[in-house]
Amino acid sequence: MNDAVNTATPQDHTGNTEPAQNRPSNGTEQARRTLSIRVMRHDPSSSASRPHLQTYSLQETSGMTLFIALNLIREKQDASLRFDFVCRAGICGSCAMVINGRPTLACRTLTKNLPAEITLAPLPFFELIGDLSVNTGKWMRGMSERVNGWLHMKDPDPDLRRIEERMDPDLAEKVFELDRCIECGCCVAGCGTARMREDFIGAVGMNRVARFRLDPRDARSDPDYYEVVGDDDGVFGCMSLLGCQDVCPKNLPLQTQIAYLRRAMVKHSFAKSDAAQQKRIPIVVASAAVGSASVANPIGKD
Repeated sequence: MNDAVNTATPQDHTGNTEPAQNRPSNGTEQARRTLSIRVMRHDPSSSASRPHLQTYSLQETSGMTLFIALNLIREKQDASLRFDFVCRAGICGSCAMVINGRPTLACRTLTKNLPAEITLAPLPFFELIGDLSVNTGKWMRGMSERVNGWLHMKDPDPDLRRIEERMDPDLAEKVFELDRCIECGCCVAGCGTARMREDFIGAVGMNRVARFRLDPRDARSDPDYYEVVGDDDGVFGCMSLLGCQDVCPKNLPLQTQIAYLRRAMVKHSFAKSDAAQQKRIPIVVASAAVGSASVANPIGKD
């Protein structure tokens, strides 16, 4: 018996079974481009290093992301290139950088959506480790400690064997929405206030406060949060330029949450001011009689 001959056209990685020579070069399949990627290079630990742009060229492939492109450059052209990555899925936030002037994630940025000339720079505001690598973890830890960004349990000694108290599904969804923040630092890098105030906690810090303010398991109240974010380094320092929300890779409603938080802090500030005025001792100024030895009226009227 003769062996059967497989005449089926093998599939490519996109699932297309049409022979390559019959596929259109325009439209569904984009012609390969030569990418020119300019990377900001600098080693702050070396006194001889000066910030400069270095250009790399490589062939674009189908489905290429900037993360893939940078790995190809480091593997085949320059092993000294430094950048951060962990998950490649837009979850860890490590690969955040400035891509053509916009802070975003390299692993979620397709090169086909960018021009052939691409300029990469590290996130501003954060401590530079080298090239495209910055120490966001150090800043995020400091921010978390400032805002006490963890759950303050109402019961200081909870029974861990007990079934957790149920939460309203709508409320749980709101808490989860704010919990999706990956602390990539894009919102801080795109913030105008952060450029002027180095102690500004940024949208990521206020989002953290808003998240625990919604959580019914947290024992804190607005007076407690006011002590944390009720100043110019917190919610009152935001200029509402919307830069944080524009560049957030998770599309979080940052500006809405900042507005809600600011309104709550203003209400508490007014309540605090009214309470202080009620406690103030009134000063009574008595008018001095003619020929009296009492102190004269400081207003100057009899």
